[in-house]
Amino acid sequence: MSTTTPGIAASPARESVELSIGGMTCASCAARIEKKLNRLDGVEATVNFATEKAKVSFDSPVSVADLIATVERTGYTAELPPPPAAPEADRPAEDAPAAPDPLRDRLLLSAVLTVPVVLLSMVPALQFDNWQWLAFALTGPVVAYGGKPFHQAAWTNLRHGAATMDTLVSLGTLAAFGWSVWALFWGDAGMPGMRHTFSLAVSGGDASSTLYLETAAAVTTLILLGRWLEARSKRRAGAALHALLDLGAKDVAVLQDGREVRLPVSRLTVGTRFVVRPGEKIATDGVVVEGSSAVDASMLTGESVPVEVGAGDAVTGATVNAGGRLVVEATRVGADTRLARMAKLVEDAQNGKAAAQRLADRISAVFVPIVILIALATLVGWLLATDSPTSAFTAAVAVLIIACPCALGLATPTALMVGTGRGAQLGILIKGPEVLETTRAVDTVVLDKTGTVTTGRMALVAVHTADGVTEEQTLRLAGALEHASEHPIARAVAAAATDRVGELPAVAGFANVPGLGVRGTVDGHTVTAGRQALLDEQRQPLPPALAEAKAAAERAGRTAVAVGWDGAARAVLEVADAVRPTSAEAIADLRALGLRPVLLTGDNELVARAVAAEVGIPAEDVIAEVLPEDKVATVRRLQAEGRSVAMVGDGVNDAAALAQADLGLAMGTGTDAAIEAGDLTLVRGDLRAAGDAIRLSRRTLATIKGNLFWAFAYNVAAIPLAAAGLLNPVVAGATMAFSSVFVVTNSLRLRRFAAS
Repeated sequence: MSTTTPGIAASPARESVELSIGGMTCASCAARIEKKLNRLDGVEATVNFATEKAKVSFDSPVSVADLIATVERTGYTAELPPPPAAPEADRPAEDAPAAPDPLRDRLLLSAVLTVPVVLLSMVPALQFDNWQWLAFALTGPVVAYGGKPFHQAAWTNLRHGAATMDTLVSLGTLAAFGWSVWALFWGDAGMPGMRHTFSLAVSGGDASSTLYLETAAAVTTLILLGRWLEARSKRRAGAALHALLDLGAKDVAVLQDGREVRLPVSRLTVGTRFVVRPGEKIATDGVVVEGSSAVDASMLTGESVPVEVGAGDAVTGATVNAGGRLVVEATRVGADTRLARMAKLVEDAQNGKAAAQRLADRISAVFVPIVILIALATLVGWLLATDSPTSAFTAAVAVLIIACPCALGLATPTALMVGTGRGAQLGILIKGPEVLETTRAVDTVVLDKTGTVTTGRMALVAVHTADGVTEEQTLRLAGALEHASEHPIARAVAAAATDRVGELPAVAGFANVPGLGVRGTVDGHTVTAGRQALLDEQRQPLPPALAEAKAAAERAGRTAVAVGWDGAARAVLEVADAVRPTSAEAIADLRALGLRPVLLTGDNELVARAVAAEVGIPAEDVIAEVLPEDKVATVRRLQAEGRSVAMVGDGVNDAAALAQADLGLAMGTGTDAAIEAGDLTLVRGDLRAAGDAIRLSRRTLATIKGNLFWAFAYNVAAIPLAAAGLLNPVVAGATMAFSSVFVVTNSLRLRRFAAS
């Protein structure tokens, strides 16, 4: 029962919501919306330009309606994302009509009209009498229709006392077109026989006979082209998340009164039993209750080898049944499934911002007004220096157009979208951009042993037999006897025997001797398996060779099972928590990344050192016999020594240590508590994924920093060039569009990241 201290009100529950934002055209828009939302009491908001979403947490009395109203007062639209639509199972996706693309249509029309304008304006040989009037007629629709989104956004922002990238584009193109209109109708530019030349830099001339039609048309078209390429690249950047969401099955064969009934997956409930035939996707997370098969989980984990499953084994929705018929009982449905939670983690990560991006956002918020002031200063400076309105105007327009900070706004989101999406394809879930920053500093990786370095399941690792006894005979008799027991060691022996010799014979007179082992009759042989003491009771001492094998196994931290039949000890079986086949390779990969692996376990020292030796971790980096509650203290001690610690674990007892570590990597085969506490989730349960996750995180962070560097460098270098009159406005427009496309294309290179 909760209580409240008298006089102190209980703090209201904090709520979170995600809003879809419409009308944003650049990073300045996102920064404005974020600033307005964060001014509300108790509100913390992050607005992402690339994903066009706002992630908002807020306290009462603020409501979702208040948040939406605030965004709308800022000049944009906001709404709650619609719930995912139920799939239309009977309608193939390829038959769906192509979605309209108004931006592409606007671009195509503008390009068709702009090409003759540019050719006529730049090539004097093509200039016939009165060519300028044709150019004017073609430019008008480009500026009015093609540039309409820029002008509308600029006007909306002006009414709200703000300026964005659209303000710069609209000012520049309208000024160029307006100058041309004045020169045509009131100056000398409309005279028959007028000729026009083009220069990459600012050139003087008679103001009344200078036209900027090619500037107005080409800049509008080039920026539309940049926007369209940018939108296309952003769709490609988010393709991995969409593919993840589309992985699930659309319908399922549910068992009702012994009959199979086909239903949409959305109608599944926990406890429902459904059938999965070979080649079909498993509809949702569940447990196999009948049948056995191989399941291909490569689309979720990146692991190409199918996993054998049988009755009692858990299976994950969206994986593919590659073998026999399975009957599965649903344990999780809808948003609780592993696939849905993976998609949510990826989407949350894409909505985040790295520290470097927050700096870029702050710069973008004040950048546009500063650029307008620089353009005015350029205009005045050129007028005073040259007394040439033409040169002054050309330089000022070039400053307006080249300074758009669009690339700054795309630098982080696009890299995050591609990096986290590629991670999802490889079975690596990155929770947010701050995780990327941490991976750079990590120098020590603490590895939980059980379930991380090892499989977490007992397995038969060696068979030692007396003279005249074969391994097959030993496994047949011992495996049949142990098959009747539920002990984990017995199950390991029985499983190995089944794999190696096939079907096992029946057991008669089975008896369990508590704490010692089991007895029974197999194929007419009286068989005993268990501790040496059990065989000693029956006067079946181990021969010297088997006694030495038993002692060596125990020195290595393994469990030795003595087996005897027909009055004599005839074999020793070694059973241990098997080391994952890829763990040694994973440790070497972590070392190659500059990390120092440390093995942490609650097991005894002998077992821990044996496992460490097998995977290549020196004895001095083994910390054994640690209680679950002491794992956090171990991580803190390493941090106190000045180390930046990553922790890899999979159990409930690892959750606190994962949270304490500078970087927590949770094995996806582990518990929900561990996965929730981790910063990175390794879905495929292979320790090699830890190295892949750190490499991918570092590569993504490097891409973000590279994007921001080039975006900043571009603006820092380009504005002085434009102000100095070294760039024609058309070249400025093309360069500005290219900078955004470059940033997005650079991010898309992360799609080629390959797992080790």
